Amino acid sequence: MRIVGLTGGIGSGKSTVSNLFKAHGIPVVDADVIARDVLKKGTGGWKKVVAAFGEDILLPDGEVDRPKLGRIVFSDPQKRQILNRFLAPYISSGILLEVLKLWMKGCKIIVLDVPLLFEAKMDRWTNPIVVVWVDPKTQLHRLMARDGTTEEDSKSRINSQMSLDLKRTKADILIDNTGSLADLNENFQKLFHGETGPCQVHN
Repeated sequence: MRIVGLTGGIGSGKSTVSNLFKAHGIPVVDADVIARDVLKKGTGGWKKVVAAFGEDILLPDGEVDRPKLGRIVFSDPQKRQILNRFLAPYISSGILLEVLKLWMKGCKIIVLDVPLLFEAKMDRWTNPIVVVWVDPKTQLHRLMARDGTTEEDSKSRINSQMSLDLKRTKADILIDNTGSLADLNENFQKLFHGETGPCQVHN
């Protein structure tokens, strides 16, 4: 079984590429979905995060107010490290479980969609590594438009991640998403049908 690593940066269009893989029948293990699951009320991750950040981060129903928690950790690198340290084991276990399920089903190829692929050192599990890249100006404008955030808040979120320019140096396959959605789809088709290089990612 081949595990394709998919990563990018916030506002880069990684989720769109992830959906294109799904549309072509390739199963995707999404780390963001697993991260949401490990923060659900009553889980081990939820208990650790509430103990560390207090009940002020909870909604009236007891679930974590994710936007509020995000604002806290994006503005404070130390708190972000604490959150990542608490949740990383739960997320890694969740990803491994999903990969095993797909392997047992006989899947020949899966995509591992992980924003922090390099930071979490999950790139060692994957080959090839696909990075979705945009230039910094485009990334900032797309993020502001998508989330309705200020320029300052958006820059803070972008700067909390490894830069896309650094990630592109670690890519086996680079998808440039500075153009239109049609351009992105065309670039994906070249990738999917093996026209971007020796690493084909289709069955």
